[in-house]
Amino acid sequence: MPRVVICVLDSVGIGEAPDAADYGDKGANTVLHIAQECAAGRADVEGFRSGPLNLSNLNKLGMGAAVELSCGTIPPGMDNNPQGGVWGVGREVSIGKDTPSGHWEIAGLPVPFKWGYFPDTEPTFPPHMIEAIVREAGLPGILGDKHASGTAIIEELGAEHVRTGKPICYTSVDSVFQIAAHEESFGLQRLYELCEITFKHTKPLKIGRVIARPFVGDEKNGFTRTGNRRDFAIDPPGEILLDRVKDARRQVFAIGKISDIYAGRGVTHKIKASGNMNLFDKTLEAMEMAEDGALIMTNFVDFDSEFGHRRDVAGYANALEMFDARIPEFVSRMRPDDLLVFTADHGNDPTFRGTDHTREQIPILMFSPSLTPGTVGLRPTFADIGQSVSKWLGVPQGNHGTSFL
Repeated sequence: MPRVVICVLDSVGIGEAPDAADYGDKGANTVLHIAQECAAGRADVEGFRSGPLNLSNLNKLGMGAAVELSCGTIPPGMDNNPQGGVWGVGREVSIGKDTPSGHWEIAGLPVPFKWGYFPDTEPTFPPHMIEAIVREAGLPGILGDKHASGTAIIEELGAEHVRTGKPICYTSVDSVFQIAAHEESFGLQRLYELCEITFKHTKPLKIGRVIARPFVGDEKNGFTRTGNRRDFAIDPPGEILLDRVKDARRQVFAIGKISDIYAGRGVTHKIKASGNMNLFDKTLEAMEMAEDGALIMTNFVDFDSEFGHRRDVAGYANALEMFDARIPEFVSRMRPDDLLVFTADHGNDPTFRGTDHTREQIPILMFSPSLTPGTVGLRPTFADIGQSVSKWLGVPQGNHGTSFL
């Protein structure tokens, strides 16, 4: 019985969506622009990478061809001659460019509503909501209350947070309420409990996630975020791929933040890890444990959180090359009827203005020893991925999308 591994390369978009201008993202293209910066010698990292972007394994599976189909240009260092993969381009129908939007649609459920967002003002959160959270959680107050970069606001307010015990609350252009707190002086479990309280107040506003952002360190040596992030997300309002696999009494391995994104739905094995290479290792371990008919799904978050939002082109390029170099490790562990899928949930062009996600189309790259190479073309919804995986695994189809396998 076949197994499926879905690797979501968080934010690795391949060109503006048709409605990108509605989101202020006309001209965005994460992979193409990184490749162009590398080719121009503007993305070298001494001791790590230099020269053109080298994604030889992804390119063989169709990355270059997919980018060309998406935007009409082949990225420097790639070609449009896939060797062994099945490739295509996914186009999102959900409203928004958030992590839940992309992931829910990949799993067969386009988001049926508009997400809520907080205004870019100071203060940004509704006063009555903050008053209720402070009262219910027994807090002395909060810090922040604005749009901010997670690393920057910890640097700005970390010391005051430790002195006062007030958690750092902030948001971004995404549909999120983020809470940063020191793991030791504030307490990790207390932070999670605060996020649960906050989630009760943000859910009616259709805020997609409340995110716990724990950190350690001190004022003298600086503060560093830890791998104990946790997302409290709105429950998908309909059936998703993971539900159908679990209902068929199969294993569902959710690695990284996958379980949080889907509010724990359909998950039989939740595996937490931080850092792309650790996530890669955990995915390989899951492949060793996975029984016939299992689904493994991993979100490789660093592309987005560490490099896209920080507009770090060189770091993003290096992370892509490190990931690409390890793809043969996946292939070597595959059974004859296993299916390996590489895709993304949105874009985050590090050459683009601002620090936000970008509304982009996504690559659909697949490999199986039993799959005839070719193209599935441009797909009108990410949900086609979920339908195709359902068909491959032999579980019931969902209500959205069309299988291309």
